[in-house]
Amino acid sequence: MSNERLIYLPLGGAGEIGMNAYVYGYGKPDEERLILVDLGVAFPDMDSTPGVDLIFADMTWLKERRDRLEAIFVTHAHEDHLGAVSLCYEELRAPIYARAFTANLARRKMEERGQPQDAVREVEPWPETVTAGPFTVSFAPISHSIPESNGLVIDSPAGRVVHSGDFKIDPEPVVGEPFDPDLWSAIAKPGVRALICDSTNVFSTHAGRSESELGPALTKLVEQADGMVVATTFASNVARVKTLAEAGERAGRSIVLLGRAMRRMIEAAIETGVLTDFPRVIGPEEAQDIPRNHLMLIVTGSQGERRAASAQLSRGKYRGIELKEGDLFLFSSKTIPGNERDVIRIINQLSEKGVDVVDDSSGLYHVSGHANRPDLERMHQIVDPQMIVPMHGEHRHLREHVKLAEANGRTGIVAVNGMMLDLSGNAPKVAEYIETGRTYLDGSIQVGALDGVIRDRIRMALNGHVTITVILDEGDEPLGEPWCDTMGLAETGNSRAALVEVMEEDLNQFLMRADPKTLRDDDKLEEALRRIARQTAQTEIGKKPEVTVVISRMR
Repeated sequence: MSNERLIYLPLGGAGEIGMNAYVYGYGKPDEERLILVDLGVAFPDMDSTPGVDLIFADMTWLKERRDRLEAIFVTHAHEDHLGAVSLCYEELRAPIYARAFTANLARRKMEERGQPQDAVREVEPWPETVTAGPFTVSFAPISHSIPESNGLVIDSPAGRVVHSGDFKIDPEPVVGEPFDPDLWSAIAKPGVRALICDSTNVFSTHAGRSESELGPALTKLVEQADGMVVATTFASNVARVKTLAEAGERAGRSIVLLGRAMRRMIEAAIETGVLTDFPRVIGPEEAQDIPRNHLMLIVTGSQGERRAASAQLSRGKYRGIELKEGDLFLFSSKTIPGNERDVIRIINQLSEKGVDVVDDSSGLYHVSGHANRPDLERMHQIVDPQMIVPMHGEHRHLREHVKLAEANGRTGIVAVNGMMLDLSGNAPKVAEYIETGRTYLDGSIQVGALDGVIRDRIRMALNGHVTITVILDEGDEPLGEPWCDTMGLAETGNSRAALVEVMEEDLNQFLMRADPKTLRDDDKLEEALRRIARQTAQTEIGKKPEVTVVISRMR
């Protein structure tokens, strides 16, 4: 009996929505040849990750096994699946396989970070295959909210696994390939050992709607608007951008695309032949000479991103264009949980300008790119897997997806990041647990979650900061009084005196009383000064700040 096994290990994307990274392996335990499916990012927020640019899965486990990594396969071009490819290439050094549209965007990312573009290899869809060690992998077209999305058909000596990728069941997605039940039935025919499946909308009990349903409502909205119309959506939703542009064109408006990501997506779609009949667009400079009621802007920033076009328009001018009273602003998107505060800020700023804001509360102007519960059930029926492993969801989504599978007589298991599953038997079982975490792109440097950088930044943000400077002479006696600089703290405390002056006085009193042994020992002196500064701040302003002590000795 063979002791080789088929493993599945999520490093990101299981127990959360974002930074997807899934490892498959086949071989003897601890000798498996490996492939990685997707390598995405998540986005920071000011509460938990202040100042961070991007977040992605910790690749330490995979980096330590780089000699066993055969390839990276990217299902589609959303940032939470593609965004970390160029960030991690130096560590992983494996070929990257993707279809044309995704490959185009991947090469742009590689070029921006000085990585070799030829590491990205363009592949054709099913039935074409890529051989990667013991695996044979095919890209199976599936509908989603970005062109050329794919599930992966992963064959190994242990049988066939289907990795759904992000998907919905849409027969008319406007741009990109429709869901083809015949293709998926053909994929299922030899038998599928496991379906690793998108769980995002498992709680949505109604059947999903097609992208093609939005055109009439959007056209009517734009036609009835009196002033300038601005619409924001996900830049990657090329079909939605096209539908919005066509609605504007039918209403007799000139179309302006604003935002680097929006232009890049449309360029990539045209370059790869995904998009062939996009309405004519004009630049923001040309728009200055066109009456406002003949203009429609399609802009980035549907999630409230501070530097995107939507936020900048809400604050003032952007590229010479300014919103005015009577204009219409449409959110043709769903607000991702966690972004509500930023989106509401923009809505209020637009309201202050007298702009009328329309969101998706009516359900007329947005459809999801993910399969709802009835569509998940249909996918289960078509693929007919021996076992179902939910992915791409928070823990509650994964757990509910398992309940759905079991209610229909199928075997399922909740596998979160770091839980390695053995898929070789008749039911999935936990093989081992791997330590996983997050890596932060902080400026131009990658920082580990345990490095303390972000923790210290949060502590400074919460508590403020004090720098204490002390000078000692050759005899280890204080040379003058200590002085303090504060940041992020109230200037005056409960005593009605300046906080800095009270703190300096307390520190000086301590130095005058300190014994020679303490004055000679930098560590003891630093600890004492830090304690006194924090105690004084607590008494004066009710805060215990972070403290940096600088001790200079005259030698």
